[in-house]
Amino acid sequence: MPITSRGMTWLGLSACAVIGAVGCAPQQPRNVPGAAYSGAKLNLGTTPSASDMSGYFSYPADGRGLPPGSGTYSAGEKVYQAKCLACHGDKLQGTKLGDRLIGGRGTLVNNNPAKPPAKTIESYWPYATTIFDYVKRAMPFNAPGSLKDDEVYAVIAYILGKANVIGKTEVINAKTLPEVKMPNRDGFTSHDPRPDVRSAD
Repeated sequence: MPITSRGMTWLGLSACAVIGAVGCAPQQPRNVPGAAYSGAKLNLGTTPSASDMSGYFSYPADGRGLPPGSGTYSAGEKVYQAKCLACHGDKLQGTKLGDRLIGGRGTLVNNNPAKPPAKTIESYWPYATTIFDYVKRAMPFNAPGSLKDDEVYAVIAYILGKANVIGKTEVINAKTLPEVKMPNRDGFTSHDPRPDVRSAD
């Protein structure tokens, strides 16, 4: 029933709700005549090119999708001296700016609080392919993602050669990198003993 106050007539709440609902109903897109809103084709965006997608990648442990290219110890030494030495040291020993890269084998299981483990290429990386993924994505620190694939392969060959994981004459590429057996590969497990965590096994 209408409510009158000071000479004005107000509609009941239910009528106001109906009017409000009608007034807020979604409208059809103006640039798509006769199309229902939910089925309208907006023609937004473009199909990404190979160049657009090149910055998005993820290389699993088995090396699927690794890019073409290759690198050697000698070529990697030059890349390292030009783009890595300032942070990681002339002997890959690390500095205040960057982590130590080699040494530390066996330190993850020493259980000695006074001697914390050294997280290096030799102790902390179960797969060489994930080194490629990380270096390509995050290094060098001042220009991440700027290294070419050949440079990434080469600097990995240099680091692994210095760590005595591979020979200094080996060529690293998409085929040989997944075959590298990292020193502590068997020190990792996919089984998590916590009862609330689902195991990957």
